[in-house]
Amino acid sequence: MKDPKPTRLGLLYTILLLSTIALAYIWIPSTGHRQMNVMLTISTVVVAILLIFIWAMAFARLPGGIRLRIAGAFMLFLILAFSTLRIRGVTGDLVPILAWRWSEQSFGTVLFSSEVSGVQTQDFPQFLGPYRNGTIGDKELISWESNPPKEVWRIKVGEGWAAFAVSGQIAVTQEQRGEEECVVAYDLATGEQLWVHADEARYASALGGVGPRATPTIDEDRVYTIGSTGLFNCLDVETGSLHWSKNILDENSGRQPEWGLAGSPLILDKLVIVSPGGSADRSLVAYSKDTGAFVWGGGTVRAGYSSPSLHTVAGREQILIFNGGSVAGHDPADGKVLWEVDWPLTYGCVAQPLPISENRVFVSTGYGIGCKLFEISTENGQFRADLLYETPRLKAKFANFVHYEGYIYGLDDGVFVCLDPETGQRKWKRGRYGHGQILRVGGKLIVQTEDGEIVLVELNPEKLIELAKLPALNSKTWNNPILAGSLMIVRNDREAVCYEVGLEDDAI
Repeated sequence: MKDPKPTRLGLLYTILLLSTIALAYIWIPSTGHRQMNVMLTISTVVVAILLIFIWAMAFARLPGGIRLRIAGAFMLFLILAFSTLRIRGVTGDLVPILAWRWSEQSFGTVLFSSEVSGVQTQDFPQFLGPYRNGTIGDKELISWESNPPKEVWRIKVGEGWAAFAVSGQIAVTQEQRGEEECVVAYDLATGEQLWVHADEARYASALGGVGPRATPTIDEDRVYTIGSTGLFNCLDVETGSLHWSKNILDENSGRQPEWGLAGSPLILDKLVIVSPGGSADRSLVAYSKDTGAFVWGGGTVRAGYSSPSLHTVAGREQILIFNGGSVAGHDPADGKVLWEVDWPLTYGCVAQPLPISENRVFVSTGYGIGCKLFEISTENGQFRADLLYETPRLKAKFANFVHYEGYIYGLDDGVFVCLDPETGQRKWKRGRYGHGQILRVGGKLIVQTEDGEIVLVELNPEKLIELAKLPALNSKTWNNPILAGSLMIVRNDREAVCYEVGLEDDAI
């Protein structure tokens, strides 16, 4: 009887060696493009597994019975995986998130509710807070070690990446419920659903997820919302009844951004301002907030994913907007573009432009680009924007950044960083929180990590100081946290939870 031929391991070793070299080539150079590295890593691993399977079947000289068992196990694994699992999205680094195919979502169900007394309430009426800068400067959080946050309520919500806006005792957000895009109001104290306005619309993509992503804006007795497909609604904040509605993409010849419209409406006196990204002076558009009538338009650049914000720069009030491929300042009176600079990226522009002095604007984005500091000035009555520096040391993909006591704090491709904005030099970089969100409260920062945990950080230019951690949510969270008085609300595409936190008044 002939001895079986020895297994040919040389080809296997070659596959493993080449795969290792490929992974080292992907990660060792400092490319600054983490998402591309992740995609290349996944591709390398998949190709390596397929090559090893082919080696085992055709080149390893394994006995027929063993090859049959390997093939059967491989096919069984694929059948079980595809029949029981689904990809329900990706992380900010483009790592697939798996879920059971039979998992179901319910909406508006209160999972937990408790009574609270003596709660301080304060409006949080729009995206990133009262001044649209991710800062609440007149409050200070009491230590979470001695006075831990108390859970007030927890509810099931529909999919989407919008945050809450709060006015009085009403908290409003946007959700996807089946084939309907919904604006939903909840009781701030109990989490009970008050009303729902639903439109037949749905946005979904494997990478961007499902549902609306723009945070509502509340002004007096009305709430204004932008859906992912361009639906622009004005609703009664108490009842949800519709005052007027339009589609800003259709009306302004705009094109839906790849990941859906994400910019929140901006209220300015009698106007409501949105970013449809239309051509022919319809990049930024103002409507009458009472009637929905068109008032003015300006710019010709496609929409990005940031929201218009009002600031005084170079001695003049202007609306700043991060478009798809440019950063611009508009005249609030007529929408005219005062200044505009090209940005080396036509997608993924999410973080807000942030003025850090009377005439300097700090801008950042992810995907390997980084940040730039512009000086805005006037010459012969014309505005100009001059680049002072650019650096890859802060790549703000999703999260906005904050300016506090002369330093910039933000998430550099998911890692917390402190930057000196005068020089662009990094003070420190520590704490991998993923592609979450941040909110400054006095001298502390609420960090909503991408995996759902909340980290309370002391803002210190010398080092990272973590004060406390709170296991608020347990799945991917891209939504912004809010603080309405002493009530902190966080949510993702599955749950929302409200905590009571201790506050000191008259802080910074």
